[in-house]
Amino acid sequence: MTVAPAPARPAASPASRRRWHRTVVPLGLAALLIGATVVLHAVDQPDPDERGFLSPVAGDDDGGSRLAEELRAQGVPLRRETDTAGALRAARAAPSTLFVPAPDLVHPDTLTGLTALPPGSRLVLVEPSRRVLAELGTSVEPAGRRWATRALPPDADGAECRLPEAVRAGTAAVDHQRYAGPERADRCYGGALLRIPAGTEVVLVGASDPFRNDRIDEWGNRDLATGLLGATGRPLVWLDLPAPDPAPTGTGASRTTETEAPPTPRRTAERPDRADPPRRADNPLWGAFPAWFWAILAQLALAGLLVVLWRARRLGPPVTEPLPVTVRAAETVRGRARLYRRAGARDTVAATLRAAARDRVLPRLNLPPDTPDDEVAARVAAATGDDQERVAGLLHGPAPDDDRELLELARALDTLTRTLAPPPSEGEPR
Repeated sequence: MTVAPAPARPAASPASRRRWHRTVVPLGLAALLIGATVVLHAVDQPDPDERGFLSPVAGDDDGGSRLAEELRAQGVPLRRETDTAGALRAARAAPSTLFVPAPDLVHPDTLTGLTALPPGSRLVLVEPSRRVLAELGTSVEPAGRRWATRALPPDADGAECRLPEAVRAGTAAVDHQRYAGPERADRCYGGALLRIPAGTEVVLVGASDPFRNDRIDEWGNRDLATGLLGATGRPLVWLDLPAPDPAPTGTGASRTTETEAPPTPRRTAERPDRADPPRRADNPLWGAFPAWFWAILAQLALAGLLVVLWRARRLGPPVTEPLPVTVRAAETVRGRARLYRRAGARDTVAATLRAAARDRVLPRLNLPPDTPDDEVAARVAAATGDDQERVAGLLHGPAPDDDRELLELARALDTLTRTLAPPPSEGEPR
């Protein structure tokens, strides 16, 4: 039994491969750009779970050693505590400011104690999550999160900012997480900074940028951070948690230190006592960049669209273009004839033949180009002895209905022009 060989599959044409490349390459570059942007943004964002995040003894970019030095230079008593129980004991000794840069690391059973401070105390929280706000009972909820932090003036949304520290600082980079609170709350920076007056004043800051070493010198970040933590002259208790706080036992000892070496960055692997919902539920990409970036991007997209339209296939009637090389007249005639025949443009061909015949006949009869059609037909008929109506039909008649009539018209016009304007013999000027 003989098995016939399977027919070979036709290879893809170069044109189809080029079309495939033109589609895949731009999409691949766009996907690569978006992926690189997301990865770089994730790497650049500080992680509150890392050791050394906003620590007063950490000198890296995400640390807070520069802020601690500035506060000490202003005469603010600063006490660093590395567990929540010790921080609460220090803060309850007298009205003070308790700074919690990573509130999500505080154990849920200890959160309620953060507001049980002596009257006149202040609690400053950096980017607290929905769980933290619910445990504190502040009647505040997250109201929107940006993809990247933005600098805003205190009255960015048109509402008056009643927090003196924010007014003195002016524009600051705090617009990362916004909050919505009760009417009695003082709202600044479009909701990125909220103060809730009570026995223990609670201040919510929507970004860590004003407190970080690598951002403290930008805008009014330094003035805002030092104002929130040290403007009132109260002692400052800085809660520097190196890891998620364990469940309270009632006998925890305080580990207070001022000369401890900067901690080694380490990412915690387990968080058994935390039940946070996802913190990045709303990340609008369009709010991550300034308006001029999107304007330039729109202009580049428009320019790219124009390039695509310029390089795309043109549809429409044939147009006259300069030939890049010398082509024989016969080849040009045949090429144009094939195009006209493919398009069925008998009216255009007839008009072209009649115009060419008229251009050759008028100089022989000493007639100007704007001579009326009737006079041209009469002069041509008198010169050739032909019937005037037939001549008028040849020069100015209707378009042919089919290819046979078009061929007859071409032959008749050729005969007419050869009679009045014979082609020059060899050696005579044209």
